[in-house]
Amino acid sequence: KPDIVAEVATFLALETDSIDPITSPINPAMTLGRTRAAIKIQEGCDQVCAYCIVPKVRGRERSVPAEQLVKQANELMDTGCQEIVLTGTQLGNYGFDLPKHSDNTLAIMLKRILNETDMPRIRVSSLQAPEIDDELLSLWNEEGRGRLCPHFHIPLQSGSNRILKRMRRTYLAGEFNDTAALVRQAVPTCSITTDVIAGFPGESEIDHQLTLDTFHQIQFADVHVFPYSRRPGTSAFHDQEQIDHQTKFRRAAEIRDAAQSSASLYRQSEVGNIRSVLWEDRLTGLTDNYLRTKRSGGTAQQAGLEDVLLIGVTTNGMMQSAPISNAAVAPTPTAAAP
Repeated sequence: KPDIVAEVATFLALETDSIDPITSPINPAMTLGRTRAAIKIQEGCDQVCAYCIVPKVRGRERSVPAEQLVKQANELMDTGCQEIVLTGTQLGNYGFDLPKHSDNTLAIMLKRILNETDMPRIRVSSLQAPEIDDELLSLWNEEGRGRLCPHFHIPLQSGSNRILKRMRRTYLAGEFNDTAALVRQAVPTCSITTDVIAGFPGESEIDHQLTLDTFHQIQFADVHVFPYSRRPGTSAFHDQEQIDHQTKFRRAAEIRDAAQSSASLYRQSEVGNIRSVLWEDRLTGLTDNYLRTKRSGGTAQQAGLEDVLLIGVTTNGMMQSAPISNAAVAPTPTAAAP
């Protein structure tokens, strides 16, 4: 990937200025619809997980200065954007490469966006368990109350300490569970989503069961499940204890079943709650805690923010909602509204 520009220029016999894509500026914001946009705050990764090729194709960690992010957020607001999603590879390490890192942490950068913009909603896309601490979480109850979305995506990958060590992750299963508990204690209304890899080299049935057990300990609102895929250039590619495809995909299916049960229980627990929804396409939108929602009866709604009453869950897992003004006559909450 870093050599694409040079290779094409050589093939076409073009003279170009010296370009190093690894250190070139990070891409600008990307719209996610009429009301949402993603802003990349950081790129690259200095960790070397056994299964991941990202450090080789995206380079070392590098961050976008906070003043540029504030400028982007204000420009997006001028276009009608009402939610920004802060994205990157290692968000919790934001600012380590910037001058005076003590003045450029993720928490300080978030405070600047909160204080120097009027963006109604700010969503942090993903955080590693070791990157979450009391200082960061305090923002959800202080400067960011009502604006920082109560949704935390925290990759788990495996519930087995043995496999986490083989993956070269930076936490153990107990530490992940403690972080999830810390998040729920600090932001009780939050949702937690995660990523899991099934069938990593050397994974036993016991390791697989430990991952399934995690779903009973932590009620995930959603889970992205991936059967392990060998990637040339990673150390796991050369591991001699590869899992056969049949076993790998069977374990992934079992994890998806557990994830679906966990997600269903979480959605049921949300019925009867009032949530802020950002309507995106007149018929559906996202709650602040990242639940896809539609209006009861399919009534079209203009794009924008609205507080609604969650009144049920459809058969495909989407939340149903009604306007607060109609709450007194809203249907009785149901587990499987049509």
